[in-house]
Amino acid sequence: MGKEKVKIAFVGLGGRGYGILKLLLSMEDIEVLGVSDLYEDRAEAGRKLVLETKGNNPVCTTDYRKLLEIKEVEAVITPSAWTSHGDICIDSMLTGKYVATEVGGATSVQQCWELVRTSERTGIPCMMLENCCYGREEMTILNMVKKGLFGELVHAEGGYRHDLRDEVALGRENRHYRQKNYLNRNGDVYPTHELGPIAKYMDLNRGNRMLSLTSTASKSVGINEWIRKNKSTDYDLYGSKFALGDVVTTVIKCAHGETIVLFHDTSLPRPYSRGNLLQGTNGIWNEDKAAVSIEGLTPAKNSWDHHSWQSLDEFYAEYEHPLWKQYREAGVKAGHGGMDYLVLRAFINAVRSRTDTPIDVYDTASWMAITTLSEDSVAMGSAPVAIPDFTNGKWIDRRPPVRGRYCLEEVCEDSMDNEW
Repeated sequence: MGKEKVKIAFVGLGGRGYGILKLLLSMEDIEVLGVSDLYEDRAEAGRKLVLETKGNNPVCTTDYRKLLEIKEVEAVITPSAWTSHGDICIDSMLTGKYVATEVGGATSVQQCWELVRTSERTGIPCMMLENCCYGREEMTILNMVKKGLFGELVHAEGGYRHDLRDEVALGRENRHYRQKNYLNRNGDVYPTHELGPIAKYMDLNRGNRMLSLTSTASKSVGINEWIRKNKSTDYDLYGSKFALGDVVTTVIKCAHGETIVLFHDTSLPRPYSRGNLLQGTNGIWNEDKAAVSIEGLTPAKNSWDHHSWQSLDEFYAEYEHPLWKQYREAGVKAGHGGMDYLVLRAFINAVRSRTDTPIDVYDTASWMAITTLSEDSVAMGSAPVAIPDFTNGKWIDRRPPVRGRYCLEEVCEDSMDNEW
């Protein structure tokens, strides 16, 4: 690419982290100077991957703080365990390094406030790597929203609906952090795959915000049943009580009256779905149908029903987001259909240009906070819980976003410089 390399430190090398590191190392303008994981073998695997791929031997440690001492490191990427994200992000910003965290909910509202205040005090951005914001379908819907096809937005739904029973039940054997969270927490522990795109559709933290939520959890039996069917009675988790309800439903009310419904559903047999749905005064999108219905554009079904579904495929020619048009022409990269690559490039582009990130610290904090707030609501019998305004009122009149190819507030068709 002919550009000076962006120097990165990488924290967290489980299955997801190793995959992200591999994708990152495929980029010509990246140099990884350090890797870290609590498990020595994982950290060593990361070191070997960097050495084999790029030819440099990075610092390898089980203490991520040692990576923050490397003066040349410009940015930190952390796909570590959910409960560690906050501390790693705060410590990184305090050393003047841009930081990007993998998705996952917060453990306390105080932690979210610390993220915001540290970023504001240091002037260093903190970005959640919410890859779904950069999915082809989600970005096409974003383009359609910004062009007014849905009219005034009223309601949205989405969820993380994914059969993870084996991953959770075997969490100890696989050294996966989900198990301990499911054993001890009851709320929406993974809300951002659906909330991230919805937040950008509804201008949350920029002219709108989330006001309050209620969360309700079903009983918890799915993982226990999986263990009963797949393990013997002497297995130490046989009969253990998992705190997390099998289906957690969260309803959010926004400042301008919009409603958002989120689902967390990972402990029962089911096909994967994020179940996105968006409704406005002029139309509706249903991800599970891969279809939209837009007044004036989709044909009437019959004389007594004036609405019909039309495949979203028929809208791509005119409404596909220009970033994705360019991306497909250049060749879509690996990683959840290509969106992993885009969210990483969005972060790296901000580091290189020393600008704010397209998913900023206010987004990161407010999306993460849904987890701990939903836990509070569930614990209080589905009582309403206020959602803090992490912008401290700036949402009413935010300064303009950083325009560019990765912008999620606007569709910047005039800023699609080709970096591939």
